[in-house]
Amino acid sequence: MFTFFKKKPASPVEPPAPPVDAPAAEAPARSGRGWLRNPFGGKPAAEPVPAPEPAPEPAPAPEPAAPPPAPAAIAAAPTAETAPDEAPEPAVPAVLAERPPRQGWMDRLRQGLRKTGSSLTTVFTGTRIDEQLYEELEEALLLADAGVKATTALLADLRRRVKDARATDPAAVKALLVEAVAGMLRPLEKPLVIGEHQPTVVMVAGVNGAGKTTSIGKLTRHLADHQAKVLLAAADTFRAAAREQLAVWADRNLVEIVTQQGGDPAAVCFDAVNAGRARGKDVVLVDTAGRLPTQLHLMEELKKIRRVIAKADASAPHEVLLVIDGNTGQNALAQVKAFDDAIGLTGLVVTKLDGTAKGGVLCAIAQERPVPVYFIGVGEKLEDLETFDAREFAQALLG
Repeated sequence: MFTFFKKKPASPVEPPAPPVDAPAAEAPARSGRGWLRNPFGGKPAAEPVPAPEPAPEPAPAPEPAAPPPAPAAIAAAPTAETAPDEAPEPAVPAVLAERPPRQGWMDRLRQGLRKTGSSLTTVFTGTRIDEQLYEELEEALLLADAGVKATTALLADLRRRVKDARATDPAAVKALLVEAVAGMLRPLEKPLVIGEHQPTVVMVAGVNGAGKTTSIGKLTRHLADHQAKVLLAAADTFRAAAREQLAVWADRNLVEIVTQQGGDPAAVCFDAVNAGRARGKDVVLVDTAGRLPTQLHLMEELKKIRRVIAKADASAPHEVLLVIDGNTGQNALAQVKAFDDAIGLTGLVVTKLDGTAKGGVLCAIAQERPVPVYFIGVGEKLEDLETFDAREFAQALLG
């Protein structure tokens, strides 16, 4: 069961509508955290049903029947007491509403970031706020791979917050550090937009072993669960079992896949974009071959794929994602810079944060190359990949 979204509940029985020429209200497509602009949900408006004639009262002088409600009451804007399914559907595309706090996800996130956060939380076990506390915190942040620039900025911000709040207890300083980390990471928050283009072409890159193909499979599942018609493009044509691995995800999610053994990756992408348009697909997900940024000939091939996709659709690719392994620490920042310079990244997927003590690299990314983080992963299960929230991350890191 996925936690990115909340499935749309079954629609209640529509109450009889008065005999007026007003459309019945539609239920808005509802989802999880607002990372997706959803043109796929919603239901057709119900046809108005004539109201039954009021039965006459057995009285000598029956009173006239009450007039029907005014038409404006049918399509009125929802109030606090109005059920969600009675609200009129907003214009498409629209950012979906935020869902309640994700307690189950927060528990997994805290557990996943335990290796990174343990060295930070031990700094606040003392009873005094002095220079030794700041020195220990500086060392802990550097060990978490936050980087010198981000560490310096965080400590300066924390000192200012402590002075303004007149904090005298290390526990209060810890709470202020949560606010400082959340503030630094907030520029990385941005929803992934799906639905503004038909089809939306998403190109995914990454180094070998970062979890790129698995992340594509999980994203495909969530899109398919929300009635998005997805087409996969297996542009990793040379790695052994790469096409087979993506085909397994296609079978699990009941989506189509464009593949070619030993062919040119750019040609596969060109065919996939054209096929997605011809078949009326909503999303085309392109899986590229894993490569290191130091492999210049492979990076040039990645640039070629991007150019060929643009030939098939002048506005594409609409999203260029990089999957990075949280275990790599500061090397992940180097990857972000190299791939961003080569193909122009629009978002990141950070995986394997549960197996590393270097989760502070997100602070380094926010400070030096603030590419939005769409998803973070803290495990292998489908529900262990979730949308990124700066405050949640800061609370789990120091909780």
